[in-house]
Amino acid sequence: MKLPSIRQLQYFLAVIEERHFGRAAKTCFVTQSTLSVGIQELENILGVKLLERNKRNVMPTSLGLALADIAHQVIATTTDLVEQAQGENGPLVGKFRLGVIPTIGPFLLPRVLPNIRQHYPKLKLQLIEDQTARLIERLNSGQIDCAILALPYDISAFESEVFWQEIFYVAFPPNHPLSKGAPILSSELPMNEVMLLEEGHCMRDHSLKAFHTDNKQHKDTVQGTSLYTMMEMVAGGEGITFIPEMAIESALIERSNICLRALAEQGPHREIALVWRPTFLRKNNLQLLIKVMKETLSQQA
Repeated sequence: MKLPSIRQLQYFLAVIEERHFGRAAKTCFVTQSTLSVGIQELENILGVKLLERNKRNVMPTSLGLALADIAHQVIATTTDLVEQAQGENGPLVGKFRLGVIPTIGPFLLPRVLPNIRQHYPKLKLQLIEDQTARLIERLNSGQIDCAILALPYDISAFESEVFWQEIFYVAFPPNHPLSKGAPILSSELPMNEVMLLEEGHCMRDHSLKAFHTDNKQHKDTVQGTSLYTMMEMVAGGEGITFIPEMAIESALIERSNICLRALAEQGPHREIALVWRPTFLRKNNLQLLIKVMKETLSQQA
């Protein structure tokens, strides 16, 4: 029985991603004719049509879409196999695809990357920033090796290890009557002034859980796309918001004209974890990565 090649599967997935043969060929660094022949051979081997073609666009058939999920898994497993073999040349060697969410990446990575590079100079980190749900999809399909996420979040299909915990702070405009003082309870906050990140950011959910309810009347007329945007809106007097402890010593805070008070609700308000597929072959490397991040953050605390 003749089996499809990895290259043919890559061509097929590239066309699904780009919905265009020419663009797919460019991402695969081959000519369009080479890519077309490869996909035709794949369809002949499988004995089915994977793509619907016309003069304007190309899209997967229903069967093609289902087989794409399997193709992702095949490529992910093959990639793990190669990287596991290469890893025998030493720990944390070669390419490593790490996902991270936007409310962690800008504050965590500058703190831990120098030590990671110092300990493992042959490691080539490819960083992918995205929201949690999309990183989970990338992790499941093998597009990334692991992800740094904030918990709680449903990651029951994966393996994980928490390496840090933190509380939230409340950010106030400098002239706000509550801008100074000891840690503040959520019940003391003017909820009609509270601004949250837009739907899709897990920190939005974590902030609401810090109030021990999902029904607070926050200022839903303003929803920020990033913590940077939120800080600017707070500094401009638009309202108040929450920021993670990890961001306190960042340039984000240093350049912002805001005042901070710790949230008094018992923490931690979120946990930071490394998450990976149960089938991932380089788990020993992940433990080394976790060890460096734990030690670095503990030294800086």
